Amino acid sequence: MFKIDNPINNYKNIAHAFFLSLAITIAEPSTIMPLMVHHFSESAIIVGLYASLLRGGAIVIQMYAAFHAQSYKKVMPYLRKVFFFRFLSWFSIGLSIYLIGDKNKELTLILIGVGLFFFSFTAGFGAIYFKELQAKLFSKAYRGKTMANRSIAGSIASIISGGVTGYVLSHYQAPLNYAYLFMVSSAIMAIGFIIFGTIEEPAKENISTKEKSFKEFIKNSNILLKKDRRLKRQILAIFLSFGYLLAMPFVILKANSSFELTGWMLGGFISVQMIGSIIGSSLLWRRISDYEKMLSIAFGIMILAYTVALFANNIYSYFAIFLLFGIAIDGFSIAGMNLVIEIAPEDKRPIYTALQTNLSSFGLFFPILGGLLLKSFSSYSLVYILSIAILLTGLIVSLKLKEN
Repeated sequence: MFKIDNPINNYKNIAHAFFLSLAITIAEPSTIMPLMVHHFSESAIIVGLYASLLRGGAIVIQMYAAFHAQSYKKVMPYLRKVFFFRFLSWFSIGLSIYLIGDKNKELTLILIGVGLFFFSFTAGFGAIYFKELQAKLFSKAYRGKTMANRSIAGSIASIISGGVTGYVLSHYQAPLNYAYLFMVSSAIMAIGFIIFGTIEEPAKENISTKEKSFKEFIKNSNILLKKDRRLKRQILAIFLSFGYLLAMPFVILKANSSFELTGWMLGGFISVQMIGSIIGSSLLWRRISDYEKMLSIAFGIMILAYTVALFANNIYSYFAIFLLFGIAIDGFSIAGMNLVIEIAPEDKRPIYTALQTNLSSFGLFFPILGGLLLKSFSSYSLVYILSIAILLTGLIVSLKLKEN
């Protein structure tokens, strides 16, 4: 018989986060990703585009995923397929760099983009199924704890990953070092997928009857969105929280122009960001069950990070920036997931999840705007200030969520 808040499911949930973070941190959009893309293209716009591709591909598919998922009693069989295709996409990036690399930089860059897009694209399905499982497996109070535990485990893994990344980048020449990182990490990623895939899922009692067509589903979803004022305001707040991505990929490029970056420094920045994540999850976020408050605090911390970035000119100030990044990003992630689960009726949960994720995720394309601004005005400060302005607006919106 199924047992809610089963510790075994909690451990599998945590293990999944550990191995996924151990793998994916090598392409962290604030550090390695911009430098890797910059190796194949000096365009700031391309750097911003690829930072968006890592996550933005999920936007185009989530509503379609929810269209089908609303009638599923179980989602795990579909999630296992998502895991398989994500593994292939990630591995293909490293293989492309290894086989082609500098021999044809344009082709390598295209193949990296294709791999990133499909990795993100399949995550669009995975996000719907994952949130559905979290809502089924854990109660509200326990869910906050297990998500904080996931965050801590992921951060510890990322610290380890930061050390490994620093070693590889220091001992192998580009672009082979990037190829090795992606191929090895894909195997590590697979371990987490396999563990999570063994979770026993209960059948869902209340499901919605799937519409006759996707067009009809979109129409009904639009009606639902118009009626739910709280959902609309929440979507806006989450969208604005992505304002930090406007400048994030370029922080490391600014550091690189201020002093010489070594492989160990890059690994150190990754580790410090993950230490921030651990501090946030263990000392702050797991103590807060008021997710509106959590979102507002995360906005404040991210604003502080970019305020420091405006005046940063040495390695210590950048360590502070990445520490604050780690704390705030976790707050955004935990708050966003739990807020939509709390307001969604059980039978409409996939639709609520898709609406919030799909619409707010347009913020994932902020790095492209940041790249355009950087190319046009050659001013990092301008990009930082605009990020702060967006985040301040988001903070104001988040403080009004409880008015509904």
